[in-house]
Amino acid sequence: MSTASPQQTADPTARNRLGDMLVTTFGLGRLHPAPGTWGALPPCALAAGLLLVGLGPHDGQLAFAIYHVSLIGLMLASCAACIAFGDSAEARWGKDPSPVVADETAGQCIPLLLLPQAIGPLGGWWGAVALIAIAFVAFRLLDIFKPFPAGDAQNIRGPWGVLVDDLVAGLYALALVQALALLL
Repeated sequence: MSTASPQQTADPTARNRLGDMLVTTFGLGRLHPAPGTWGALPPCALAAGLLLVGLGPHDGQLAFAIYHVSLIGLMLASCAACIAFGDSAEARWGKDPSPVVADETAGQCIPLLLLPQAIGPLGGWWGAVALIAIAFVAFRLLDIFKPFPAGDAQNIRGPWGVLVDDLVAGLYALALVQALALLL
């Protein structure tokens, strides 16, 4: 009878494949050009899809909860993927490697979380689509240019350095989207 733990008997290549799948957001990080842009698309598609099927934030309390729990779940899963598999990805591909886009997926969720509060001024489905697009562009620009302290956050060692700069960019994008919504 073997007393080996499940971790000792697990196939390391299976763990690598799982890690690659998660940190590349199911392969989106392998698309070119601009893998980070591809990685930022899933939260936007999720938000738009939820709004399309009537699970938007103005469709009642249950819909409001489903919208936010879905985005928070995606953000937390993407953060967990970066933290769990970021070291192995950096060991293979270098510091903050371009195929790793789970950090962009996580960061893009942030400006979409409070998007419901900003939908009103533009009104309806098209207003929501416009604000999702604005959130997408704002996040990508802020992720690329990395205003302080996002740029400095990349210097953090390990997987947190991959992730934190995108979360900061997401917070900046959230503020920008909310400010633009107030102006519209």
